[in-house]
Amino acid sequence: MSDKDLRINEQIRVREVRLIQNEGEKQGIMPTLEALAIAKEQGLDLVEVAPQAAPPVVKIMDYGKFKFENEKKVRASKQKQKLLKLKEIRMQPKIDDHDMDFKSKHVRDFLAEGNKVKVTIRFRGRELAHTELGLEVLKDVLKRIEGEYVMDKAPSMEGRFMSMVLSPKTKK
Repeated sequence: MSDKDLRINEQIRVREVRLIQNEGEKQGIMPTLEALAIAKEQGLDLVEVAPQAAPPVVKIMDYGKFKFENEKKVRASKQKQKLLKLKEIRMQPKIDDHDMDFKSKHVRDFLAEGNKVKVTIRFRGRELAHTELGLEVLKDVLKRIEGEYVMDKAPSMEGRFMSMVLSPKTKK
């Protein structure tokens, strides 16, 4: 349940509520207006924490502080997430051995950083008649980076391009 779903103070429109004090001490079932008066007396807010219960459970707390703490938790969890980037390596079916080593090293480096890699072969002109050459190049790349990847998408043709997508092997 997000902060936006919580009803506070006068937004709570039920006759009776189960009240919990700021320290977590249960107060029991009482009329909503009485619970609201207790919260105002303490200079705090009345927040509905379990609207599905019968009667709904409300807690006396500083709503602004509560909201701030929740936002802080959300920010912290977002910082821990690692954003996966998709890197692309482009080649041609007629690629030299040294260039193949160089590009394969880049694929290995990208995978080591934890990124996904899309290896693409671009066919020009009459090269389209020999797509099997492109497939051989992709297989050669896989041989050179053996054991460091998981194939997400097998080699396939998309117009003038043949591509495959690799992601790093997860460590267990």
